[in-house]
Amino acid sequence: MRAAAALLAGFATLCASAAEFRSLGDRATVLYDAPSLKADRIFVASRGHPFEVLVKLDHWTKVRDAGGEVAWVENSQLGDRRNAVVTVPVADVRAGPDASAALVFEAYKQVLLEVLAPPANGWVKVRHRDGQEGFARVAHLWGV
Repeated sequence: MRAAAALLAGFATLCASAAEFRSLGDRATVLYDAPSLKADRIFVASRGHPFEVLVKLDHWTKVRDAGGEVAWVENSQLGDRRNAVVTVPVADVRAGPDASAALVFEAYKQVLLEVLAPPANGWVKVRHRDGQEGFARVAHLWGV
């Protein structure tokens, strides 16, 4: 059973590393149904919102959000900071990359966490906006 869990964690890390993720910059941004300011506006996403990159053009990027919505965003609206969103009811953030490490804090579903380092062995180092840092399971986040 433990070997199967380790295999699944490794597979999740491999899959997560195959996708490219970007987050919006410091302000809310309009997303469009085509790569043009004249295209229809689909929705507005809040600052820091993470997206999976599907296609990159000179001035536009086609992205997908955690709910599966696909849209276009101007490249200038994408920030340098990388965020992930909690996808489970409560994600434990621990002092180290181990389930037995001390609990630092709990992050609830839809909370944004800044990704501080690439994922390793099914864990990723994250920071809450209040400054607390720790390690969360990759399987409990979207955007890693």
